[in-house]
Amino acid sequence: MVEPPGEMDGSETPVGGAEPPTESVDADSRNRRRAALYALPFLALGVGNAVLILNFGLEPLWAFAQLPPILFTTALTYIVFRTDFLDDR
Repeated sequence: MVEPPGEMDGSETPVGGAEPPTESVDADSRNRRRAALYALPFLALGVGNAVLILNFGLEPLWAFAQLPPILFTTALTYIVFRTDFLDDR
């Protein structure tokens, strides 16, 4: 029996030549979990430092001035470990 165009039986390549992703969902969730666990200490130390600055009575501007580098470092750490950037080395 001839199938109408556009229907696939699962053995054909999708239209446009796009291959289905070979990476499993479990590996992606494992990478996200690992990245979050490795980035969490950067965030905790930075926010803890900002809290200590506020508790010692220094200008609140100093605590808030530290937050952008803390968040940048945390986001960069998360991206590096989530995408396995360092596995090629």
